[in-house]
Amino acid sequence: MLIEGNNERSMVGNGDESDVIAAILAGETQLFHELIRPYERSVYMVALSMLKDSADAEDVAQESFLKAYCGLAKFRAESKFSTWLISIAINEARSRLRKQKTSRTESLDVTSEDGAPVSPAALTDWREIPSEILERQEVRLLLQEAVTELPTIYREVFVLRDMEELSVNESAAVLGISVASVKVRLHRARIMLQKRLAPQLNKIVAPKKRRFPWF
Repeated sequence: MLIEGNNERSMVGNGDESDVIAAILAGETQLFHELIRPYERSVYMVALSMLKDSADAEDVAQESFLKAYCGLAKFRAESKFSTWLISIAINEARSRLRKQKTSRTESLDVTSEDGAPVSPAALTDWREIPSEILERQEVRLLLQEAVTELPTIYREVFVLRDMEELSVNESAAVLGISVASVKVRLHRARIMLQKRLAPQLNKIVAPKKRRFPWF
């Protein structure tokens, strides 16, 4: 992937999270930081990708952790704790965008989101890009900038699926939309990024190293 996602691994195993949560609720509040530590970067990056401002992203991340702590008793294990936490961050970022009156909500074709076949995106997977190109800072910066320019509804899906690597079902649960909508929005986000980035990447990548089936 071009943008670094959350590669940290918790010292608390997924199977132990429920025990840690129970211990926190029983009074061992010092364990909360251990619980959220693996997800701190993800929450911040989700907020940053939506708000485009590091200070706002930090505020949203802190508010998200506080709300998670205060609402921990409401968490149900039907979903992953990380999914629940990121959904809080998404909602907090949306709330801040509404207050700033800068959110651009663009409608999608209802028919396509409600069951029409979704064709594969022209840019199927960021992993198709050679690893030596992924390591180049200029490429990472280009993609990060391009992602911030996506309309909010597409940026949210791209961040969850291609940056944080949530599943389609998890992304749908976080955003409160259908699985079909996740697929459509991701498809459109990738095509927007492809159109935005292809001319610039063509200048950066030597012709002999190009292995982009989507160029």
